[in-house]
Amino acid sequence: MTSTTCIRATAQPGTPSEKPSIRIADPGFPVVAQHMYMLMLRNITTDGYVVNDPYTGQASQPGCVIAAPSYRGHTPNTDQDYVFNWMRDAAITMFEIAAADLSDQAIGGVQTLTDYVNFAALCQSKAQPTLGHACFTVGGDPRPWTEQSDGPALQTLAILQAYTKVDAPTQATARAVIQTNLDYLLAQYQNPTFNLWEEHQGLSFFARSVQLRCFQAISANTLGIAKPAGLAAAITWLQDALGRHWNGSYYISMLAPPAPGSALSPLLPESVGYDTNIDIVCACLYGAIPCIDTQLLATAALLRSQWADPNSAAYYPINGDDAGRGLGPMLGRYPGDVYDGDMANQQRGDHPWALCTCNLAELYYRVANSIVSSNTIPFDDKSAAFFTALAAPKGTSVEETAQVLRDAGDKMLRAVLFHSDHLELSEQFDGANGFEKSVSNLTWSYAAFLSAVRNR
Repeated sequence: MTSTTCIRATAQPGTPSEKPSIRIADPGFPVVAQHMYMLMLRNITTDGYVVNDPYTGQASQPGCVIAAPSYRGHTPNTDQDYVFNWMRDAAITMFEIAAADLSDQAIGGVQTLTDYVNFAALCQSKAQPTLGHACFTVGGDPRPWTEQSDGPALQTLAILQAYTKVDAPTQATARAVIQTNLDYLLAQYQNPTFNLWEEHQGLSFFARSVQLRCFQAISANTLGIAKPAGLAAAITWLQDALGRHWNGSYYISMLAPPAPGSALSPLLPESVGYDTNIDIVCACLYGAIPCIDTQLLATAALLRSQWADPNSAAYYPINGDDAGRGLGPMLGRYPGDVYDGDMANQQRGDHPWALCTCNLAELYYRVANSIVSSNTIPFDDKSAAFFTALAAPKGTSVEETAQVLRDAGDKMLRAVLFHSDHLELSEQFDGANGFEKSVSNLTWSYAAFLSAVRNR
């Protein structure tokens, strides 16, 4: 296997032209992924690797997944504290631990999954005010935060993936956690929730998608995990509800609850301008939306163009520089995003995120894999823009289309590596000069890169 070196420029921010060129051979991605895996493990606690809350001194319990080791006073130009366990981020991280299929003796193997299940049970026992509480301290106590019903669904999916890799006592704990999560989800799935980005409350496409995947997984499970009453009805209801997010051009991220007597769910008034939103792609990767859903592909095409097209109001200048290098584009969360890790100084936000860029790259890989395995291209009036933007118009062969998709994903991953700080990934990159910003060593960034490479 060819080893690959990623060179990081030492130029100061604002001088992207001074960055050296980069060439990463295709075989280099698995090599880099091994390194990223180890970087991700630094944010997962064990009985011998203890993280202390930087302000209270509380010691971590094994199985805690901190979002990042960054906190106020530690990371320049950031006033956020990420030394907490977010239920969603932790579950997405465990997808990659379980997928690595390591032995009990390996670092980040079975013991990590065992610790995760037990930490999940600890947090569940303390969750307030609901089981959908999104964020916990390193010791498993609830931190004042939002209620998000995607969290228990993702946690259940992660535990299902870990189930056959852990011992019998841990499996018993896993069954109890799953049952409690299902009781909560079956009572909650039709109700509003805070969305993926913790900014709006309403009917979330992402939450509905991961809940649907969770219910489908429980319904199909052969592990002996009980299938509660109401599961089939919930699956049918969520499938119908997700379809109502399509507005004729793209999937809408958030809807308001319908007015009494109305079957329609209008766009949340405060969410105007919130679309197109990358959480629609997340709803495919982590939820139940098929990668060949042409409405998803139509949405993905708009997501790419709003940040890669120089004529778009949301265009990132760094994507123009990267295009000249044969890299990118990089993507953000949604147009007009002002969060950059510094809530006290939001004069300039709307920056690309590493995980968002990796997520679209993974979608390209998944579609390529599906095309090859089925020998069918999901090309229709809705998905035409998705393929033509990548120079794969109607009539392009299956083999050529799949290669175009892989090449497009590769360019995006190369952009992430080029702008990384010696392969360490922060949360965001500066949209003008490409230098890393916001919190450093974001666990989800590593998990997203690993997932993309795994699907590649």
